Amino acid sequence: MSTTESEADTTSLAPATEQIAPASGRGMGFWIVRYLPAEIAGTAAMILAGLGVTFWTDNPAIIALAALIGEIIGFYVVLILVIYFEQSRVVGGHRRAFARTMVLLIAEFGAAELLDTLLIRPAALLLGVWLVKDPVWGLLAGKVVADVIFYAIAAGAFTITDKTGLRDRGVQEDVA
Repeated sequence: MSTTESEADTTSLAPATEQIAPASGRGMGFWIVRYLPAEIAGTAAMILAGLGVTFWTDNPAIIALAALIGEIIGFYVVLILVIYFEQSRVVGGHRRAFARTMVLLIAEFGAAELLDTLLIRPAALLLGVWLVKDPVWGLLAGKVVADVIFYAIAAGAFTITDKTGLRDRGVQEDVA
């Protein structure tokens, strides 16, 4: 069997997210498959938490803070699962996959999350709730603004972890 045939056989066995686009130029489909479930969960948790506190207060800062906490929890619970399953295909063992998941989360989202959680998202959510009368639309407006900035940073970090081989190092080690 030639190298080309063996490469064709292994690409047919690759996970669906890897078949969407090659590593060097991931298409929009890859990013949607990767982040949309986490975004849906994060948005739902943000709205539930933000609206939940409106039963006790109409203070925009408290609404924005509750929404921020809800979104972080909803987003990362799903993303941990996505990355864990991605890594469990790359390396053997649950502990190793979980450890790699945590390393990749920090590498991919560390800088973006620090800026987002401590500065950008709280300000965007607060302004959204303060400027738009309906808290749901205010939270959604703030979220969109914060997400654009967050993903600009996170996509760059993902690309670095991909190009440096951090994402697939386990496969290379097993082959060698």
